[in-house]
Amino acid sequence: MTEATFVRHGPAEPLSPVILSVPHAGRDYPDALRSAIRVPLAALRALEDRHADAIALAARRDETLFVATRARAWIDLNRAEHERDPRLDDGAWPHGAPLSAKIRSGLGLVPRRAGSAGDIWQRRLTADEVQQRIHADHRPWHAAIEAALAAARVRFGVAVLLDVHSMPSLGDPGIAARLVPGDRFGKSAAARFLGRIEGVARAHGVRTTANTPYSGGHILERHGNPRRGIHAIQLEFDRSLYLDSMLDQPGPGLDAAVRLLRDIIDAVADEALPGAIAAE
Repeated sequence: MTEATFVRHGPAEPLSPVILSVPHAGRDYPDALRSAIRVPLAALRALEDRHADAIALAARRDETLFVATRARAWIDLNRAEHERDPRLDDGAWPHGAPLSAKIRSGLGLVPRRAGSAGDIWQRRLTADEVQQRIHADHRPWHAAIEAALAAARVRFGVAVLLDVHSMPSLGDPGIAARLVPGDRFGKSAAARFLGRIEGVARAHGVRTTANTPYSGGHILERHGNPRRGIHAIQLEFDRSLYLDSMLDQPGPGLDAAVRLLRDIIDAVADEALPGAIAAE
């Protein structure tokens, strides 16, 4: 049996309409990756949402939470299966359509580049290698999220996915946004949820800019379906909010970031079920 490459926290039956996911904070770098890269392993941290799981784990109460453990450098759960890079992957499909900006920049289903470190891999990847990662990592993750959202939708009549990420600072903390909530410009969630999230952030003194520069990726596109009562929102936390000065380990701001996320969860749950008390 294939070992799971994510951890599910919470009971089998969701106790809240809010489901949490953290797809990019995995720090498990398998031996097959370590032996195939041309860059130092530390260079792959540029692809991580470094310790974003620490925020979600501490903020969670009884909500269902999914945390990916496998590193994003191995496979990106926030890319669709077809977003395969022809400069890396022998299984990339020649469908004739222009490549997306993400793929052109080396951030496809399997990342080709890692920030300023450049190309990651010593060689091209075979179609079978990438397909194995899809079967072992990508599909189980999305199947688990889909099942949890469906169960929450049945129980509460509505479900909301909060997909937790982190981002580099966008500029001067006194001016730039430090939290970017995204709903694919209204395609993946009803507008009222972003309104509540922005209100919580203001109360915490945290600036936001909805959908700019991050509106959400494949996870929101795949799972958000407001017409069916399933909403999906991406949350990008400025890493300087919760990491140390080296942006490497959880820092003194972690507790404040946890309180912010906890209040966002409560506000979203209240918006989903007006008048109900969030799960304790």
